[in-house]
Amino acid sequence: MISPVSAFVLYAFLWFLTLLVVLPIRLKTQEDVGEVVPGTPRSAPADPQIGKRVIVTTIAATIIYAIIVTIILSGIVTVNEMDFMNHWMNGR
Repeated sequence: MISPVSAFVLYAFLWFLTLLVVLPIRLKTQEDVGEVVPGTPRSAPADPQIGKRVIVTTIAATIIYAIIVTIILSGIVTVNEMDFMNHWMNGR
């Protein structure tokens, strides 16, 4: 069983990680568009479309979260088996 706090932390972690992947996809910079606003860097987004990116992030993170929680709750892989660094460091 996963505690509610652990479930929330896992989802929040996955959501922010997914956001970092989604943000640069199809990004048009001000330099690409040819309209650089004075006082901003050329690499600043011309139209960030944050709302659309948040929706895509939420959908993708929810799917990834559901897969991971299903694997954990099914018992296919236990949390102890996921601790590969401990096994590697202790030679097991």
